[in-house]
Amino acid sequence: MPSPDKETTVRLTSEQIIERLVDAATTLLAEAGPSEIKARSVAEAAQVSTMSVYYHLGGLPELLQAVVDRGFRNLARAFEAVPASDDPAADLFGIALACRQLAQANPHLYDLMFGLATRRGYRQLRPARSGAAAQSEAFGTAYSLLVGRCARFVGSGRIRGGENPEVIATQLWSCVHGFVTLELGGHFAHFPDPVDQVLQPTMVNLLVGLGDTAESARSSLLNALRAHSRESDRSAAYPQARG
Repeated sequence: MPSPDKETTVRLTSEQIIERLVDAATTLLAEAGPSEIKARSVAEAAQVSTMSVYYHLGGLPELLQAVVDRGFRNLARAFEAVPASDDPAADLFGIALACRQLAQANPHLYDLMFGLATRRGYRQLRPARSGAAAQSEAFGTAYSLLVGRCARFVGSGRIRGGENPEVIATQLWSCVHGFVTLELGGHFAHFPDPVDQVLQPTMVNLLVGLGDTAESARSSLLNALRAHSRESDRSAAYPQARG
C-alpha cells in the first residue's frame, strides 16, 4: 500500500495526480464494474493517498465525472478519426461503428457515460437540468462533431431540403445508442451478425425516411463497413497507446 504522502514524495503535480486517478478508475471500471470504484481502491491502484481523491477532485462523484468526461473525449477523437469522404452517409455510418467499437472496448465506461450504471448514486452524476447546461463540455464536443457530419449530409442533396442537422444527429444517436445498449446486454445473441442484420437495416430505414433512396443508403453503408474493416485491420497491426 502506498504511503499517505506518496504523491508528494515523487513530486507529482495536481494534474498528474488527477490523471493517475482517472487512469486507475477507468481500468478498475473496465475490469470490475462500478461497484468496485471506491476512493481507497482507486487511490491504491493510482499509488496515491486516499485523501487525494477528495483534495484534488472533491470526492468520488467528481472522480467519476472526470472518467465520464474522458470517455466522451475519447469518443470525440473516434469521431474525428472517421475521415470526411465524398459520401457523407458512409461517414455517418462510420461514426456509428466507431461508437459501437468504443462501447465494446469498455462496456462499463459506456454505461457510466450514458447514465446506465446502477450502483448507488452512480446512475446520475449531476442533477437533471434542461438545455445545453445539462451536458458536459466533453459530451458537447462529441455531439457537435456528429451534428457537423449531419450538416454535410443535408448539404449533399440526397435528402429532403430543410432538414435540421441537429435533429438528424439526435435521431442517429438515439438509433445507435439503442442498438449498442441492447447488444451489450446480450439481446442480439441470436443474430450471427448484429451489425449486418440489425444496425445496418435500421440505419437504411432512417436515411430513407429522411428522403434518401434505399439503394444509395445501402451502398453508402457498405462503403462504411469496408472502410471500418480496413481501419480495424490497421489498428490491430499497429496498436496505439490509449489516450
